[in-house]
Amino acid sequence: MSKKEKQEQHRSKIGGQALIEGVMMKGANTGAMACRLPDGTIDVETWPENNGKNMPWYRKCPFVRGSFNFIASMKDGYRCLMKSAEKQMTDDEEENEEEMGRFEKWLTEKLGEKLFGVIMGIAMVVGIAVSVLLFMFLPKLAIGLLIDHTPVPDVNMLRSLLEGIIKIIIFLFYMALTGCMKDIRRTYEYHGAEHKTIACHEAGDELTVENVKKHCRFHPRCGTSFIFITLIVSILAMCLVPIRIIWLRTVVSILILPLTVGVSYEFIRLAGRSNSALTRALSWPGLQIQRITTREPDDSQIECAIAAIKPCIPEDMEDDRW
Repeated sequence: MSKKEKQEQHRSKIGGQALIEGVMMKGANTGAMACRLPDGTIDVETWPENNGKNMPWYRKCPFVRGSFNFIASMKDGYRCLMKSAEKQMTDDEEENEEEMGRFEKWLTEKLGEKLFGVIMGIAMVVGIAVSVLLFMFLPKLAIGLLIDHTPVPDVNMLRSLLEGIIKIIIFLFYMALTGCMKDIRRTYEYHGAEHKTIACHEAGDELTVENVKKHCRFHPRCGTSFIFITLIVSILAMCLVPIRIIWLRTVVSILILPLTVGVSYEFIRLAGRSNSALTRALSWPGLQIQRITTREPDDSQIECAIAAIKPCIPEDMEDDRW
């Protein structure tokens, strides 16, 4: 069987996420994260997953599973991201943390081991609030003011289109701006390593640094593409909502979010298992955005991605197919 035939026949369900100096992967039965520690070694953690045949119905039902799987991925990704940050702490930094002030000591005494979870929860709530402000309320406010103070016709489809354009501009600007930061740029390099390693696995090549280097750093199942598709679906959905009041349009956007996420998730699944001309054309914009959110990785970053994906490859390869 030629390499091309292998690539056309095997579409892996393994997905991943870039971490701080590391990569997280999730397969049908196992999840793993591999991080490069300050001493240069690679630390690997694994845990059981239930992404195979025994998933509950709401994680398998089309258009319903999108929201549940997205929330699960966000939760696991955030947990691994925080863990990877902890692993980068040196002994000196840990000693400095021990020199806590009164407030920190009080929090530790009252909350104990729950303190980190509380901090994570607060950070997540703040992140969601900022996302709602930037991607839902702000575009609607800006276009509402524009329509009120210019002769632009207040056509619902035009309003939704302009709101969507602002969302996309904010998204692209944020991705490009964060990419200028050294630490985030390294995370984008690990993102590239994750994609190239999954592509190498899907091609049926041996997982070596040299083989991984040959593959493309863009992948149709990327979270970046998923977010972009969700933005496009939300634009189309809001074209059908004949509401002009800004705060009410924001509420409707939030209420229909499970629907837009569900539709976007089904498209990403389709793009992951199909290489037709239609899916390639629809995936093209998301792949181009990955030029911002991925960078070419070095050998050490590829080694981390390989260490993360190996435990996630099941013995029965049928469990690894879409």
